[in-house]
Amino acid sequence: MVSKNQIKLISSLQQKKYRIAHQLFFAEGVKVIQELLESNFELEHLYTTQNDFEDVLFIKKTLVHETDLKKISALATPNTCLAVFKMPVEKKIKESGLMVALDSIRDPGNLGTILRLCDWFGVEQLLCSKETVDLYNPKVVQATMGSIARVNVNYVDLNEFISETQLPVFGTFMDGLNIYKTSLPREGIIIMGNEANGISEELEKVIENRLSIPRFGEVQKTESLNVATATAIILSEFRRG
Repeated sequence: MVSKNQIKLISSLQQKKYRIAHQLFFAEGVKVIQELLESNFELEHLYTTQNDFEDVLFIKKTLVHETDLKKISALATPNTCLAVFKMPVEKKIKESGLMVALDSIRDPGNLGTILRLCDWFGVEQLLCSKETVDLYNPKVVQATMGSIARVNVNYVDLNEFISETQLPVFGTFMDGLNIYKTSLPREGIIIMGNEANGISEELEKVIENRLSIPRFGEVQKTESLNVATATAIILSEFRRG
């Protein structure tokens, strides 16, 4: 059974200020939880409706009824389990290889999907501007499908970082060079802009290399691609090139 205090605590973790205050976040679903358990994330407590997760210590696990799980879940249709984890200390930035930087990405699903893409394409470092949605937002954690455990994410002053880096910097713009006809390096930082406004004017000033994904449709009326979709295409081209 889940106590009232536990329900209150877990429900509060849906808000960033309480996640920061308690240094806790939660994940839902067997796959995501298992990925986190097998990583360096430290489990605070696991709530499950099944007799699963046999490796989790008895004192760290509570068998609950489906009605109790609904009270603490952030999902419209709760899964069979929810686990609370401690927020880890942010690791040092790995300024090498191929990196992705996000300028004010606001949609949790986009951040989660981009993190999965980084995992898929072997990008170990993801930089986020301080205006980007919180990594430990439940919807972001859910969308990563466990990739949150394998990609190093840091929140930085993106303008300052990009101004000081020695790596080549690439930005995505409608008027940039055709990515399919551009020679791409193995190292660099790829900046993806806000869903509605793209890359900020201030950041645009320090970007050396402008890239674009050309439209092939005859009508040419599509305004833009979803930022996660664009990230997938760009990472694919960098790895292919």
